[in-house]
Amino acid sequence: MEFARHTLKEMLAVRKLISFHYFEFAKGYLFDGEQHDFWELLYVDKGSVEVRADDRTHQLEQGMIIFHKPGEFHTVQVSQQHKPPNVFVLSFECASPYMSKFENSLLKLGTQERNLLSLLLQEGFHSFEPPYDNSLIHQLVSNSDAPFASEQVMRNYLETLLIQLIRRLDAEDCKTSLVTRKPASFQTEKAEQQTAERIIAFMREHLSEQLNLERLCKEMHLGKSRLKEVFHSYSRTGPIEYFKQLKIEEAKVLIREQLYNFTEIAAMLGYGSIHYFSRDFKKATGMSPSEYARTAKARVKLAHTK
Repeated sequence: MEFARHTLKEMLAVRKLISFHYFEFAKGYLFDGEQHDFWELLYVDKGSVEVRADDRTHQLEQGMIIFHKPGEFHTVQVSQQHKPPNVFVLSFECASPYMSKFENSLLKLGTQERNLLSLLLQEGFHSFEPPYDNSLIHQLVSNSDAPFASEQVMRNYLETLLIQLIRRLDAEDCKTSLVTRKPASFQTEKAEQQTAERIIAFMREHLSEQLNLERLCKEMHLGKSRLKEVFHSYSRTGPIEYFKQLKIEEAKVLIREQLYNFTEIAAMLGYGSIHYFSRDFKKATGMSPSEYARTAKARVKLAHTK
């Protein structure tokens, strides 16, 4: 018996990356601008930035993404009035005509899209050697210790993210008013996402405290096993570990703001002493708070001397 082979349709493909960056900008950062013959996406992971694209200026808040098309002049600036941001920048080649959907588009990512982008970012850290925060270095160097097919997995995440966003833009263009009943499994997944997001929101509001699992369970009206199950499904980590990560991320922002000394920052984040704060900070970042502060200042000076 002869079997027919079906050739899978390929609507878009990303075969080449140009750069992979994750920046922790300080207040007052200014990138003078550039233009190039490939696509670039910029996603605001934390804080906010001002982005100029040709003659348009946009204020991007946390969770927002913008695509710069080939030949588009673009700049980035961090206001003195906003919290220092964390920004993910990825540039790549894609010749698909469907990429035109992203021209002049500014999008707020949904939960599924943010999860895809997070997987893409983490796979990028596995795939390539640092540094990731030097805007002058664009050549990617493959990590010899990367997991099997890491770069291919990264490409798959990127292509899936692009496809999901194009589908979303198509749906918004259609402006359909048809409301369909969602399956129970989808409703359950959505409810669990909302619960996890409520837990994270509660954590952010109590960064100055020492939260434990019992307190979270009481506030969320959930048992320990159920809370840990829901949270791990959403974040791929435990709630207390995630809370510690939030503290360190907030510490990095406060250090870049340069408004408080390390002792004050430690107290603001609920640490009993500067010793414990410094220990946790170095364990999470590989640098002491003072080392991190010096690198943040150096990045600002580098940007202004370019």
